[in-house]
Amino acid sequence: MIDSMGKKPTQAPVRLLSLDALRGFDMFWITGGEEIFHVLAKTTGWAGAVFMADQFTHPSWNGFRIYDLIFPLFLFLAGVSTPFSLGSRIEKGDAKHKLLRKVIQRSLILVLLGVVYNNGILHRTWAEMRYPSVLGRIGLAGMFAQIIYLYAPVRTNQRLVWWFGGILVAYWLMMILVPVPNCGAGVLTIDCNLASWIDRTVLPGHLHRVIHDPEGLLSTFPAVATALLGIMAGNVLRQDDRLAPSRQKITQLLVAGVCLLAIGQIWGLFFPINKNLWTSSFVCWVGGLSLLLLSLFYWVIDVRKYQRWTLFFVVIGTNSILIYLAQHVVNFEYSADVLFGGIIASLPEYARAVSAVVAYIAVQWAVFYVLYRNKIFLKV
Repeated sequence: MIDSMGKKPTQAPVRLLSLDALRGFDMFWITGGEEIFHVLAKTTGWAGAVFMADQFTHPSWNGFRIYDLIFPLFLFLAGVSTPFSLGSRIEKGDAKHKLLRKVIQRSLILVLLGVVYNNGILHRTWAEMRYPSVLGRIGLAGMFAQIIYLYAPVRTNQRLVWWFGGILVAYWLMMILVPVPNCGAGVLTIDCNLASWIDRTVLPGHLHRVIHDPEGLLSTFPAVATALLGIMAGNVLRQDDRLAPSRQKITQLLVAGVCLLAIGQIWGLFFPINKNLWTSSFVCWVGGLSLLLLSLFYWVIDVRKYQRWTLFFVVIGTNSILIYLAQHVVNFEYSADVLFGGIIASLPEYARAVSAVVAYIAVQWAVFYVLYRNKIFLKV
């Protein structure tokens, strides 16, 4: 799919601005951005706003909406950064067992943060807690993908693509061939699929949707492939420009993205695109979209050097984990009301709801801009 040509880079950019900007763009929509369309749809009834508001919801089971891209895109981008972080340390001679320890440590911290995010500290009994989480999936899927990257005999995309395809095919076969008690094999409803049955049987505490958890155990397996796809994209971007010019890199990403979109649609005919199960067709579909977005941001920001507009998203993207956690801990809505509530109350009724969302985003962004200016980042 993506061909890194097997050539070891001799020089690499210190940091891709496009990667931070795209990560920030991705996170923006779950830190208040999507609410703009929801309030516009409610207050104006404008058809475009209604359509976008619907796109920023999740389908009940099968299908795809834009909102379904946010989580896998973030995991994909975590993979993209791997060749720049781990790859450079390997080339400097760092011992693999030390890097492995760091990878595992990071994963465990994210799993723990996910449990705290879901349940708070000492708010619930062990039996009442929800253990799977978004952060936990990022930690576990990213960890296994990075272990593959560390210990693959040759860290090139020719080798990694076999891991990517093998994981997706293996997951598909498990889901359609392994029988579920009282359901049989190949049933993919919310209550009768293999992934949901394993979560109900094995996981302690409660599941997010009672009989199913979208961040459950078995569905973390194909999420590893999402992170691996990001690693392969990172391998492409990290190639020495003298060996692979920017145009060649972008072409590789675009071709791979289009191919994955086609594979996802075809596979989805008999293994539906489904974020809840993180199906193989879903991995291909969102992977294709992620590659297209990455190639666009890379071309605009790092190749054409149109960078002034990126600050808003870079502030978010460079502190993404902290921003995600802060959404749950800090009452930005109260702060926005204290600072702008009086002004908002004086506006016409149709403008109040939108202005409240904008104020919320502005206060939140201002806080993280101060952290950005002072180089204060949460690094896991």
